[in-house]
Amino acid sequence: MTQYMYTQHSKSPKKFGVASRFPARSPFKSAVGGSSRKPAHSNRVGGFNSSRPRFNNRKSSGGGGSRGARIDFSRFIKKAVHLEEKPYINKHTFIDFPFNEQLHKNIAKAGYVFPRPIQDQSIPTILEGRDVFGMANTGTGKTAAFLLPLIEKIAKTKGQNKRETVLIMAPTRELALQIDDEFKKLAFGFGMFSAPCVGGLPIMKQIREIKMGVSFVIGTPGRLRDLIEKKVLDLSTCHSVVLDEADRMLDMGFQDDMIFILGKTANEKQTLFFSATLSTEIKKLTEQYLKNPAFISVVSGETAKNIEQDVIRYRGPDERLEKLHEVLKKDGSDKVLIFRERKHHVDELEKDLKRAGLKAGAIHGDKRSRERIRILDSFKRDQINILIATDVAARGLDIPDVTHVINFDVPQTYETYVHRIGRTGRSGKPGTALTFVPA
Repeated sequence: MTQYMYTQHSKSPKKFGVASRFPARSPFKSAVGGSSRKPAHSNRVGGFNSSRPRFNNRKSSGGGGSRGARIDFSRFIKKAVHLEEKPYINKHTFIDFPFNEQLHKNIAKAGYVFPRPIQDQSIPTILEGRDVFGMANTGTGKTAAFLLPLIEKIAKTKGQNKRETVLIMAPTRELALQIDDEFKKLAFGFGMFSAPCVGGLPIMKQIREIKMGVSFVIGTPGRLRDLIEKKVLDLSTCHSVVLDEADRMLDMGFQDDMIFILGKTANEKQTLFFSATLSTEIKKLTEQYLKNPAFISVVSGETAKNIEQDVIRYRGPDERLEKLHEVLKKDGSDKVLIFRERKHHVDELEKDLKRAGLKAGAIHGDKRSRERIRILDSFKRDQINILIATDVAARGLDIPDVTHVINFDVPQTYETYVHRIGRTGRSGKPGTALTFVPA
């Protein structure tokens, strides 16, 4: 079983693991300042910076590093370690949580018995009404950690004839739609409705859904802002806000949109931030928007111990492609996710692999949302076994049973590398991460 290093939340932020990374001064004082980076593309939703990275084999001056930082290629080499580790000991089962009877039925139908560590620690705190900053590795069950207590909260307010809205912001269309799918399963039978508000899908349908009345608004910052500016989306009754993968939203240049949207919500609200990292910008947002939060950290190191990490050295484009074909045809390469930096390179590689008779698909920010959803669904259902993507697929998506992650282009930062390879080795299963580097 996977060993989770975790810290219990506390009323004082100095008492848990991440607190030492906050300034020694009063932790909730300063506000967000300065201008944010704009997304690289005109479409604010799902756009990605595809500028050409510059790398050599020198060491980076820091851990994650800024975009374009030099990464020591030796950091991409790490043997998988299979240890007899002490398992995480749950304090609760799902039956222990004081949920509505219908919600317990939905949980049982979903097959949930023992909460994941982030769920075990977050759910009781969210039910208390406290703000939460949850830091956990990718694929650790963050979505249910906030959906379940918020569904319970709205079910109670509906019984009191109160009109409240939950706002959930996510960095990408795929993640927002994935959250919406999970919501529909867990909220079955409650008469609650959601509006998935993402770019690339018809805005008029989203407008109709909002006007009909919804309890949950789940979307990406760009489309949410568009709907607010069109005076369609009124968040004055929004007393619950979730920022999922908050660090990724900042990295994609959505800071201005996020601040604008948060400013339209009710003054008195419960705010939940979930993030895989704790950057300076995230700390500033936390200081401004969270009130006496519980900090919950559930981490298991930079990269999972069960992921075999190695590099493949090549001389020239022909050898590079030849070695990729060799990897893809090996036994055990059952479900492979390949990352490229540029969108047109994603499309070129897809064509090459299809010509070689391989079942491959591709997604990136320029593809229409319906096409991206269709291809991603084909990959999840094993109708294709190779998915080529830009970093649109690096964070937040729940893609089960990925055996290999291949960085066909070296990632721009080590932090990006960590998030990419987090698509494999999930739930304690073995995984392989390979990075192609010039010889």
